[in-house]
Amino acid sequence: MQKETRLLRVGVLGAGPIAQAAHFDACRKTRNAELYAICDRAPDLLAAMAAIHQPQVVYSDYDAMLADPAVEAVIVAAADQFHVDLCARAIAAGKHVLVEKPLGVDVSACEQLQRQVQESKLIFQVGNNKRFDPGIQAAHTFVQQEIGRRMAFKAWYCDSVYRYAMTDNLQPIIVQSAQAQRPAGDPKANRDHYYLLTHGSHLVDTARYLGGEIEAVQARLLQRFDAHCWYIDLAFADGALGHLELIVAVRGDWDEGFQLYGEQGSIKGKVFLPWFHKSSEVACFSSVDGQYRRVLGADAYTYKLQIEGWAEAILHGASQLGATVDDGLAALRTLVAIDQSVDSRGWIEVADATGSL
Repeated sequence: MQKETRLLRVGVLGAGPIAQAAHFDACRKTRNAELYAICDRAPDLLAAMAAIHQPQVVYSDYDAMLADPAVEAVIVAAADQFHVDLCARAIAAGKHVLVEKPLGVDVSACEQLQRQVQESKLIFQVGNNKRFDPGIQAAHTFVQQEIGRRMAFKAWYCDSVYRYAMTDNLQPIIVQSAQAQRPAGDPKANRDHYYLLTHGSHLVDTARYLGGEIEAVQARLLQRFDAHCWYIDLAFADGALGHLELIVAVRGDWDEGFQLYGEQGSIKGKVFLPWFHKSSEVACFSSVDGQYRRVLGADAYTYKLQIEGWAEAILHGASQLGATVDDGLAALRTLVAIDQSVDSRGWIEVADATGSL
C-alpha cells in the first residue's frame, strides 16, 4: 500500500471492539488518511491501543482532541446511545465526521443533528460500510444506469449462531477494560431494539441504496427458542414492491443477500461477513445484450474503503459515496417504523415515524 503525500489526519474516538476490529487497522491501511489520534477515557485501553497502533498523539478527554487543530476529522466509534452528542460536538468544533452506524437511537435528536450538519457544510458520513463492497457498488451502478424501472426488491440478513466461531478467528483479540464508558442501563436488555439497530441498520441501508426511498413498512416479529425473526413488507417511493427478512440467529450458516427485478434486467447477490474482506458475489443480468456482469478480485476491505472515500471527499471535493446524515436519519426512521408496525400490526408511513429504539 502506497500512502499519498497529503493524508487526512484522523482522530478515532472510542477504543472499544469496533475500533479494535475495524477502524484502527483500516485507518492505518488507507492510501489517503492517517491514524493521527486515539481518544478513550479508559487509561489501560488507551495505552494498549497506542502501543499497538502508534498514533501521533493520544487523548483521554474528547474536548481536548477536538481542540487540537491538527485533527481534521473524527471517527466516532462509541456506543450507539452516545453518537448524536459526540457527533454534534465534533461538528461544532469544525471537524468532519464518520460515525458508526446507526446514526443514533432517537429520531428527534437525529433531526437536530441533521440540521447542524447541513448548516456546517462539513463532510458527514455514516458507517454503512457495505456501500463500499465492490459487488454492492456494482449492483448500485447497474440499477442507476441499466436496469430501468424497478419492479421488486427483496433482501435477507440471517445472523448465525456459529458466527463467532468464524469472526473470532478473523478479528484481533479484543482488549477489554473495566473503566470503559458505557451507556446508562443495559442497551442489550431490549433485544428487539438492539437487534434492529445492530443488524437491521445494514439491511435497511442496503434496501435504500439499491431499491430507493422507502415510503411505508408493514412488519411481523416472531420470537422462538431465543431467536428473533422479522418479516417486513416495503412500499418504495417509485412504486416497486419490497420484502426484508431479518433473523437473529439462524441454526445454520450466515446467510445474507438480495435480489432485484427490473425492466431491463435483474440482480442476484450473496453477501459475506465483512471480516473476510471478500466482495459480494453479485450477478447483474442485462436483457439488452443477454449478458451477465460480475465483479471478481476487487479490494473488499470495506472499512478501509469507506475511510478512503470519506477522505477523498474532504481532501479533494470528490462526490460523497458513503451514507450521508440524510441516509442515516431515513434508515433510523425506517427501523422505528418497523418496530411500530410490529406493535400496530399495520402499515406505518416512514415519514411519520418518531420516537426511539
